[in-house]
Amino acid sequence: MSMPSSLLQATLPISSCSDFFYFDVTLPTFSSAFFAWRDGLMFKIPVSVLVVIHNLAGEVLLLERADAPGFWQSVTGSQDSGETLEETAVREVMEETGLDARRFDLQDWHYQNQYEIFARWRHRYAPGITHNTEHVFGLRLPGREQVRLAPREHLQYRWLSCEAAAEACFSWSNADAIRRLCPSA
Repeated sequence: MSMPSSLLQATLPISSCSDFFYFDVTLPTFSSAFFAWRDGLMFKIPVSVLVVIHNLAGEVLLLERADAPGFWQSVTGSQDSGETLEETAVREVMEETGLDARRFDLQDWHYQNQYEIFARWRHRYAPGITHNTEHVFGLRLPGREQVRLAPREHLQYRWLSCEAAAEACFSWSNADAIRRLCPSA
């Protein structure tokens, strides 16, 4: 059966093990992914975006995670099936900050990081998935914009200099991305 590339293409289950059903899936942004469903739930795709929101004054927006108080980060989130990476970035920015990234200067920084998923969050992924590929974007704003947090995801936000923001991040990949904005970098 032929389907438009913007739609998820899945075959019948290629294998099953206890409660899990595995599907071979083709997405337009990469050759194939592996999804697992259990009890009607789909696991996250191990492909995500990191969106560093910054302004012309050199400030960077950081968000404190609700599920890990004290962990500060930029906007981040997993790609949904059928989305391009840019669509994922736009959606995540809207969900986490209330900002419409299409109104500002959203740029793909054309680099990615691969890292081991923290053990505390691996249950969100299919069994055996231990690594994620993160694609980095920047969103430049003219100044500080009013942010509307998603309370289930974040507790508070703050604008910091790029140096202070990089220091405050719990994630090495997020800190590295922010440091690329710093004048001394």
